[in-house]
Amino acid sequence: MSQANLEIVRHVLEAFNGEDIEPMLAFAHADIEVEVPPEVSAEPDTYRGHDGMRRYFASFSEAMEEIQFEAERLWDAEQAVVVALRLTARGRQTAIPVEQRSGGIWEICDGKVIRIRAYASASDALAAVGLEE
Repeated sequence: MSQANLEIVRHVLEAFNGEDIEPMLAFAHADIEVEVPPEVSAEPDTYRGHDGMRRYFASFSEAMEEIQFEAERLWDAEQAVVVALRLTARGRQTAIPVEQRSGGIWEICDGKVIRIRAYASASDALAAVGLEE
């Protein structure tokens, strides 16, 4: 795993923290696929391509504001990066603060993120690639 792949993950998360998804798409492969299972979201789905990413961002932004993604830890997993993720946000209608920790496996191809699979925890993501904390 190259330092470049770790930096790509960091850049994507920093871009998610902005108000505009377009900077994040610069780091996303045209065929990106993001799988968000029911264990992670009340609205599970698989988002494909840049349009899918725009749809994900728009639906998330409708419900939440002050959205912040933080990589608490990154692991080298050969062809992927495992991410321990902390999400904080505030309900747009309720102003209730939200905090969620999860894990993910991010696959990089030709310098761009091509697949993200979210997991309920970093431990689950690590187990999926045969690693332990």
